[in-house]
Amino acid sequence: MKIGILTGGGDCPGLNAVIRAAVKTATHDYGWQVIGFLDGFEGMIHNHAITLGPREISGILTRGGTILGTSNRANPFRYMVSKNGKDAWVDYSKRSLDTLKKLKIEALIVIGGDGSLTIAKQFQEKGLAVVGVPKTIDNDLNATDITFGFDTALHTATDALDKLHTTAESHHRVMVLEVMGRYAGWIALEAGLAGGADVILIPEIPFDLASVCRKIMERAKTGRKFSIVVVAEGAAPRSGEMVVQRVIKGSPDPIRLGGIGHKVGSAIETSVNMETRVTTLGHIQRGGTPSPFDRILATRFGQAAVRLIHDKGFGQMVALRNTRILPVPLAEAVGVLRRVPPDGEMVQTARSLGISFGDSL
Repeated sequence: MKIGILTGGGDCPGLNAVIRAAVKTATHDYGWQVIGFLDGFEGMIHNHAITLGPREISGILTRGGTILGTSNRANPFRYMVSKNGKDAWVDYSKRSLDTLKKLKIEALIVIGGDGSLTIAKQFQEKGLAVVGVPKTIDNDLNATDITFGFDTALHTATDALDKLHTTAESHHRVMVLEVMGRYAGWIALEAGLAGGADVILIPEIPFDLASVCRKIMERAKTGRKFSIVVVAEGAAPRSGEMVVQRVIKGSPDPIRLGGIGHKVGSAIETSVNMETRVTTLGHIQRGGTPSPFDRILATRFGQAAVRLIHDKGFGQMVALRNTRILPVPLAEAVGVLRRVPPDGEMVQTARSLGISFGDSL
């Protein structure tokens, strides 16, 4: 039997661990051959694929990124092509399925976030035997307690806060750290808690700049002449909108957020009259060696995905539920993002510690 595997959407630490575990399980337990598609669904569309064996996966457990490459623009159901100098959307889903038939692939593992797994669900509805694996540093996928990649990104953001603390205290400055997360505030919230932030701004709780500044001034009056502010890239003020850095033509999710950190930092410096510095972590959060937690979770997901194919559990995604790896329908995982509950236990914990979310005057 031949099975295919691809990594779609944005990269994150742990992708190679999934690939490694899937290949090892497929060959060791079942004697199957594994074909890896290059650059996500691009590989299916254009028949760009490689055979994955012991040699190809040797030494990749600790490597960030993905040896297969990825793409967050290649949606086979809505693929942009240039015809006669004009851009047009084309449905290449049948062409992609024909690629699988040519390669005699009987089932496909899709490793991705909401966008990639939505495409996987569409292929399932066309009769493809597909299994999903949840990945994203944003931790915003439904039906799983956590996605691999998040823990490593959280470590990166927390480490940045630890370093910003010392320089902020030395120079009596306000330090603003902008982190990723798209429309969910998990990285900002948990890094803020772990890194001792004074203000955390997340998409789920619209903020008021006056409230943020008041918190910083209250700290200054009590002798704490520095403050740490963590801002999720999707955070927005009550009277405004999310800050869009740019729009990517041809991408299934064309909006690229970014810039709210500088907006907040500028407002703080003007209103509070304290020197303010802004750091944007950006893609540093996506790169680097996966944490032990992410390596183990990704390995468990890869093994479980192959086992799910063996058990013919198609149209499902492997998920972490209360420490166990369980299959859940793809339909439960996509369509609605898993966001931070504004009145949830973690937010309440932060409020009890005196952390401001900028939502009260």
